Amino acid sequence: MKLFHGSTVVVRTPRILVPNRTLDYGAGFYTTTSERQAKDWALRNRKDQNVGYVNVYEFDESAFSHLNCLIFHSPPDEDWVDFVHANRTQRDFSHNYDLVYGPVANDRVYAAFALYEQGLLSKQELIGELKTYSLIDQMLFHTDKSLEYLSFVEVEEVC
Repeated sequence: MKLFHGSTVVVRTPRILVPNRTLDYGAGFYTTTSERQAKDWALRNRKDQNVGYVNVYEFDESAFSHLNCLIFHSPPDEDWVDFVHANRTQRDFSHNYDLVYGPVANDRVYAAFALYEQGLLSKQELIGELKTYSLIDQMLFHTDKSLEYLSFVEVEEVC
């Protein structure tokens, strides 16, 4: 399976990083099957740089049978909402999954989540809203062991 990672740098050797902010699936190395999503992320985050990078990897899918994986299907369900909500709101939240795969929460999803967190939407209303969105996927590599199934292929500059 081909995976992409949009970045401001070339990432030949991915590492598990602890972010300075809360993310959907926690700390680790994020990828997607969508080259467009990776390009958008690279361009959005390049700041003063003239160029961003889409790093391309090959993922050995046998990882799914060898690692502790959490897989969410689209459209998002109650378990996905609970997991993303815990990762984004509980500073000390952690999990023991090697890989987490599922929908990515984009800006529209965050707006809906904000309404849910403020008590303006119930969990079921939030899920109903999310089902109307076309969501891209993401795969989090959460452990060094999981990164053993990821191989760098190439990098593409994007401007």
